[in-house]
Parts: sequence; structure tokens; C-alpha cells
Amino acid sequence: MGTKHVVVLPYDEAWKKDFEEIKAELMAVLGGLVLSVEHVGSTSVPGLAAKPIIDIDVIIEDTDCFEKVKTALETIGYQHEGDLGIPGREAFKYHGKEHLRKHHLYVCAKDSDELKRHLSFRDYLRTHPDAVKEYGRIKEEGARLYPYDIDSYIGYKAPFIQKCVNKANS
Repeated sequence: MGTKHVVVLPYDEAWKKDFEEIKAELMAVLGGLVLSVEHVGSTSVPGLAAKPIIDIDVIIEDTDCFEKVKTALETIGYQHEGDLGIPGREAFKYHGKEHLRKHHLYVCAKDSDELKRHLSFRDYLRTHPDAVKEYGRIKEEGARLYPYDIDSYIGYKAPFIQKCVNKANS
């Protein structure tokens, strides 16, 4: 059982700006090494309630260029944590980023299944307002049910996420 406090807030327009600030700092060192930096997760969907943490996927051509990207990220305070049990997604933690909104940073190869899942879910929600409303309700309910159990909160949302990913990819 996790000990993080699960807080879901109404959508905040500032999340777009927060992402752009983080992206600018990343691109200053990643420039020609990556294909793109994508805002994913709930904060990337207008109107969706979310935990106020920006999820970011740095997209690389393939795993051959990962070491260069990892080294570049280390120069600005990020440390590689491995895939944290999710293949196709390399996680990074950080220190000294108090000037930026809290965020989760992942590096994914462009053909990674996990990247495809992130993007298809985000894009599905961005084009299905009813799904945004329902997902927001599920997230708020999950936060009430599991305020100090992040794993149960994540598990509570999982069936809805999978349903949307399946619809997006059908």
C-alpha cells in the first residue's frame, strides 16, 4: 500500500503553461536527441480533473539513443530509475526543480507499446467529452475511496482506462 496522499483537483488551464516550462528546460539539453516531448496523462486533457502532476513522455527514435538522452538529462538534475516494472518506459526522478510544477518524466522509444497506450488514451479523451466527464468522476471517486493508497487508486481507474484504449485502437 502506497502512502502518497491522492488529491484530484478540477482542471487548471495553468497545467498547459507548466508543461511548456518543463518542456523548454528539457529541450535546452535534448534538442537534436529526441523526436518530441509530449504532455500526456490527465493534466493534458482540457476539462479533466487530475492530480496536479504533469506527466511527460520524451520520445526517442529507438533504444540505441537512450544513453545519450540519459546523460543529457543527468546534466540538469534527472536520475534514471529504470522502467519501474513497466517495459517500454524509462522513468526519471529529479532534484532541484522547485521552480517547476511536480512532474513525472519518462523516456520512450517511438514504437513502445506504453507510449502508444499513453498517446491513444490522451487523444481519445481529447475527442470524447463524455469520456472526460466519466473519467473525472471515476478519478474523484477513487481519490475519496483510497486517499492514502495510490496503488488502489490506480487499480480503481484501470478498467476505464483499458476500455478507452481498446476503443481508441479499434
